Amino acid sequence: MNDKRCHCEETRAERSDRRRPRRSGGDEAIPFLSARALLLSALLLVIFPSACAPVVTASVEPSPVVAFASSPADPPQVPFVAPTPTVPPMRFVLPTPGAEPVSGWRPPLYDVPWAIGPYDHFYFTRPIPANEVNWPLADYRYGGIFFGNTVHTGVDIDATEGAPVLAAGPGTVIWAGWGLFTESPTNKNDPYGQAVAIEHDFGYRDQKLYTIYAHMQRVDVVVGQYVNTGDPLGLVGNTGHSTGPHLHFEVRLGDNSFFRTLNPELWMAPPQGWGVLVGRLTDTKGENPLHYYPVDVYSETTRRLYSMRTYGGGVTNPDPYFNENFVLSDLPAGLYKITLNFEGKDVQFWANIYPGQITYFTFQGANGFALSAPPTPSLDFLPVTATPTLPTAP
Repeated sequence: MNDKRCHCEETRAERSDRRRPRRSGGDEAIPFLSARALLLSALLLVIFPSACAPVVTASVEPSPVVAFASSPADPPQVPFVAPTPTVPPMRFVLPTPGAEPVSGWRPPLYDVPWAIGPYDHFYFTRPIPANEVNWPLADYRYGGIFFGNTVHTGVDIDATEGAPVLAAGPGTVIWAGWGLFTESPTNKNDPYGQAVAIEHDFGYRDQKLYTIYAHMQRVDVVVGQYVNTGDPLGLVGNTGHSTGPHLHFEVRLGDNSFFRTLNPELWMAPPQGWGVLVGRLTDTKGENPLHYYPVDVYSETTRRLYSMRTYGGGVTNPDPYFNENFVLSDLPAGLYKITLNFEGKDVQFWANIYPGQITYFTFQGANGFALSAPPTPSLDFLPVTATPTLPTAP
């Protein structure tokens, strides 16, 4: 056993000795250097093969660029797949816009009697409730001419058939039913159809005031009945000389007569914040009123155009103070442009409408427009009031 261990140790020693380079002189060093040089030469040929390779003139295709599937800076692109809803999605079906409604919201009326100016007389409310059209039709105002030669002595209000007709002020019913124009209660061919007339408790310039409600479908009051402002008189209809359901409304001063009417737009209280445009249009000398003359009024605020005509003559009557032949009520406060054509030339003018007030203008032919109030009336215009006298001392 001892020999075996020694043999192993000797064998290792021998192998180590064979690998160790010999440093002694003589021919034993040459084989070791030659092997080392050959190994170095082979290594240089592997690293730098082109140094000894012949030049190749043929074109070389560029190597394709390989895109890596993923990298830490660029996350993988995952295609988007829309999820399938478990319930049908909500759908909104919007209605197709229709035509603009005829009626629109308006402010409430001023309380009556309403008079900012010394000669204003907005004494009446509207004879139709606020939830209906209760303002004059643009083409059926006071003084208009219809059916060839019929002069309109009131305003038409385009309320729906069957809408309630209300008393515009307190007073006593003096007519109820058929025959107002012909004064024949049995005349069902009367132009006014079924109508109501009220004599009011108040007047103007010591003269009585009356209001007329015509073309009614039904009359619910009787002669001699007292009514207050807003009391129902009946229903809107289409009786008499009428082309469709509406209410014909008149204001009469002095007598209950077809020939004593005044423009109702100067007597009905305007909506709050709105006003009335009143004018007198004449020739250059100021002597002859321009009758049935076209006038355009344009709101610079609302961009709305009102096409009107003047009135006068025949059975129409101007106001005792304003002496007008043009009235346009229910105008929102703001700036308005007034335009007309006189002797082939377009002329225009601007005027402001103020809340609850009358804006008065004049047009005198070649002299143009002016904003000026009518002259102060004489004393005989004013109502006569009794002057109290004090008792004399005994």
